[in-house]
Amino acid sequence: MSGEHASARLVHGYVRGDSGIAADEVWALEAHLETCGTCRGRLAEAVAAEAPAVTSLLDTVRSGLDARLDAVAPVPSRRRRRTRLSLWMTPAMAPWLAMAVGLTLIALLLDLAVPDAGEMSPVLLLAPVLPLLGVAGAWSRGLDPAHELTASAPRAGLHLLLCRTASVLAVLVPALLVSGWLTGVMVAQWLLPALAFTAAALALGGVIGVDRAVLTLGGGWAAVILAPALAAGRTPFALQPDRLPAWGLLLALGAAVVIARRSAYSELGSSR
Repeated sequence: MSGEHASARLVHGYVRGDSGIAADEVWALEAHLETCGTCRGRLAEAVAAEAPAVTSLLDTVRSGLDARLDAVAPVPSRRRRRTRLSLWMTPAMAPWLAMAVGLTLIALLLDLAVPDAGEMSPVLLLAPVLPLLGVAGAWSRGLDPAHELTASAPRAGLHLLLCRTASVLAVLVPALLVSGWLTGVMVAQWLLPALAFTAAALALGGVIGVDRAVLTLGGGWAAVILAPALAAGRTPFALQPDRLPAWGLLLALGAAVVIARRSAYSELGSSR
């Protein structure tokens, strides 16, 4: 440094990365550049003048990195596969999905063991709320130890939740289809309520959190539908075939709310 501005030798040496420049000179130059527009302009001119040398250096570094990256290519590939898998499934979901499938099997066995149960089918009574167990495991701060990392990922939010919800339905719907076929329960009679409850959980989850939404909806179903049906020994009014249009309307309404509030899940990542 000399006078009020850096010397041309120092500026060009800094651009070239000259090892002959003392560390204190580099520090002084960088501190001076923060406040001196004139020297920053001279630095830009020096960079332009040294562009061929800089380009050559970058090409050399890139060629060396390419060779090393090629040698370790299988590891990133495995990581990409794990990343794609984590988009659709997380280890925290497994026990909840297993519980939902287990409850489906129990309901099926109860239905087959008591053929004279009349209109009250255990499969029909449980099917609408079983997907809620998987949805809770898909996006719950309390159930997933990696939730904070997941919520801060670039693809987090509604996109991630929808992918994991789809994986939940992909597991449970075939199990319920088989159970309904074996017990003679009409598919639409349980499928529409199940999809409506899932959409309602996602819509309500954007406001109070998915785990709270699942508890609220599941508790409401048990108190308002399940308990009275068990006490009366017949299919509840809400699951009668002529009530299917109402479930379809609830499904459409829930989906509309989820789409309208699609940004809510990105905000929930750090607040729920």
